[in-house]
Amino acid sequence: MTVESTAARKPRRSAGTKKSPSTEPELVQLLTPEGKRVKNAAYDKYVAGITPDELRGLYRDMVLTRRFDAEATSLQRQGELGLWASLLGQEAAQIGSGRATREDDYVFPTYREHGVAWCRGVPPENLLGMFRGVNNGGWDPNSNNFQLYTIVIGSQTLHATGYAMGITKDGADSAVIAYFGDGASSQGDVAESFTFSAVYNAPVVFFCQNNQWAISEPTEKQTRVPLYQRAQGFGFPGVRVDGNDVLACLAVTKWALERARAGEGPTLVEAFTYRMGAHTTSDDPTRYRGDEERQAWEAKDPILRLRRYLEASNHADEGFFAELEAESEALGRRVREAVRAMPDPDHFAIFEHAYADGHALVDEERAQFAAYQASFADGEGA
Repeated sequence: MTVESTAARKPRRSAGTKKSPSTEPELVQLLTPEGKRVKNAAYDKYVAGITPDELRGLYRDMVLTRRFDAEATSLQRQGELGLWASLLGQEAAQIGSGRATREDDYVFPTYREHGVAWCRGVPPENLLGMFRGVNNGGWDPNSNNFQLYTIVIGSQTLHATGYAMGITKDGADSAVIAYFGDGASSQGDVAESFTFSAVYNAPVVFFCQNNQWAISEPTEKQTRVPLYQRAQGFGFPGVRVDGNDVLACLAVTKWALERARAGEGPTLVEAFTYRMGAHTTSDDPTRYRGDEERQAWEAKDPILRLRRYLEASNHADEGFFAELEAESEALGRRVREAVRAMPDPDHFAIFEHAYADGHALVDEERAQFAAYQASFADGEGA
């Protein structure tokens, strides 16, 4: 498998659905889809000192993250994982923003931030253990300043806001970044987070990856204005960035985090990107979108975009790409072997801690499940 071959299905809007202005407002872009560097007076300074080695590092991060993500999808299809939420197409948003953070910043993810986890040094195998059901996260949040994945949609924004308020009271100069999607932006928890962070001037960056689909719900059915403009109503700035441009995501997130550390309060960053695959491996995107947008979004591929820039600038040669291809395949093998070496999840753990003192109905359900499991050993359930 080549590192750029993991293309996606392309979106079709539902018949009769009007495109809202939220799909085409001005956005911050430093690299065009063709890999051309464009100037931006406001944000150029945040990437002005970036070296060729650092550019290659961003490319490596995106390639390895995509390879890991592809392997995880395959493992789920082979029955090794219960579920997987792919980040395909969102590598630039995650790597750009993740590399903008400092070691002392604190990150609150949802459940798709595999690229951010990579930037924070969380081993990929730990993520897969959670989706296999053999751990509840597999890492100590305080070791990497990277919280455990959050399945409850949008709730982590409140946790992030509270943590940021605590940072202010402690007098620290670090910042917090909270990740969520366009679907989560409709949750009440997110609105409450905006209110509290604004009133208390909390040092938090709200990073919304707008991949245009909240499962089967397109963004235009959730908002009548671009998502980043919602920040205005709460009294803090919002900015929309090209979520497939790793340099722009890096620059804008650096700016927002610097604002937070300087005591200037929260910022909403909307990374306008595209979910190239399914919402999760339990989802079939062909049921709600077609292929009309495929060619357009494949041309905006974040990895191909940076590769074109590296080649045009003579910052990387074929030797680099070949070595990285080999490294990505080695990562895939390592992850696959690690998952297959994991134990099977404890099928009865689901019945634990449902009630503090136990419950007759839970005992009955446990017994029924035990009988069902035993039927396989007897050959009845095959």
